[in-house]
Amino acid sequence: MGFLNIKNATKAYGDVEVLHNIDISVEEGEFLVLVGPSGCGKSTLLNMIAGLEEISSGEISIKGKTMNGVHPSKRNIAMVFQSYALYPNMSVAKNITFGLEMHNVEKSVCKAALADVAKLLQIEPLLDRRPGQLSGGQRQRVAMGRALVRNPDVFLFDEPLSNLDAKLRVDMRTEIKRLHEKLKTTMVYVTHDQIEAMTLSTRIAVMFEGYVQQLGTPKQIYDTPSNLYVATFMGSPSMNLLPVDVMDGADGSQFELRIGDQVTKTVQLNGQRLPAGRYTLGLRPEHITDPESADLESGKYLMIESVVEVVEPAGADTFVTTKLQDIAVNTRMRGDIEVATGEVTEFALDLRRLHFFDPKTELRVELEAVGS
Repeated sequence: MGFLNIKNATKAYGDVEVLHNIDISVEEGEFLVLVGPSGCGKSTLLNMIAGLEEISSGEISIKGKTMNGVHPSKRNIAMVFQSYALYPNMSVAKNITFGLEMHNVEKSVCKAALADVAKLLQIEPLLDRRPGQLSGGQRQRVAMGRALVRNPDVFLFDEPLSNLDAKLRVDMRTEIKRLHEKLKTTMVYVTHDQIEAMTLSTRIAVMFEGYVQQLGTPKQIYDTPSNLYVATFMGSPSMNLLPVDVMDGADGSQFELRIGDQVTKTVQLNGQRLPAGRYTLGLRPEHITDPESADLESGKYLMIESVVEVVEPAGADTFVTTKLQDIAVNTRMRGDIEVATGEVTEFALDLRRLHFFDPKTELRVELEAVGS
């Protein structure tokens, strides 16, 4: 059993079930991120852990103790909200220590805890200010300080960076990552931003329509998505999806890839096999690139020539749109490449990074070694 254990948990409002049989076990010191679009149930699940929402069925436990029916104040959790939820008429110092004072913690203990947290979060010069005198990033630090000062068993973050501008989001993301690595505290973090999920977490639960679609490390989620939803949700730009008909070949399975209006390439899966039939082929943009960026000596690339339809310079990368199977696909090339719309250019497609999905069930289909 994990430090935080969610077992077969459901949530219903009347006859409408919004969370379905959630099973997640979080080890002590883990950083779990719940990621998914608005309305998928991630914030509802976080609120159930906090005790702000009642659990309809199943069980939630912390440190082996069942939390069903336990008041939020008795769970030893701390929550950081999207809106900061600071008291505008109190100083920063008072905002941080207010919860401790309400629990009749001695003043000397409150003062020492405040000093430690202020130093950790580098907000010592702000202690006499009020929230209205702070920037968004400073307010978020104060909100985290209020949570940290309690020394909780579990930290809960509900989209804490969504109100910040792009640069500040990146800076605060780094601060939260550094904080977790220093404190080693168990954290559960809700976001709709898959970049936050990938960079912050030790594990990710990808949610959609009240179900956990996949639970795993960032590498597992990105490299081996369990279904089409996870494949397209995680990654920016998202994974390209193409219909292909797989056939049996002498040394394994093969399929044909149409490039433009006339050219067709046969792609041989040497030593690997899929049952013959129609599949959805998944290709991440970075696995269709310019020859100079590819490891061509590996011999695992398919070289194709195709017309450039859109060029999007993005600093370190250039995103180029072309067409395969009559479908626009995104490719990622080096930042200094010189390509122009309408010209034919060469692309290197990494055959080691092909993903196949059943178009009916949308589940991932694994390749099998020939003769297995």
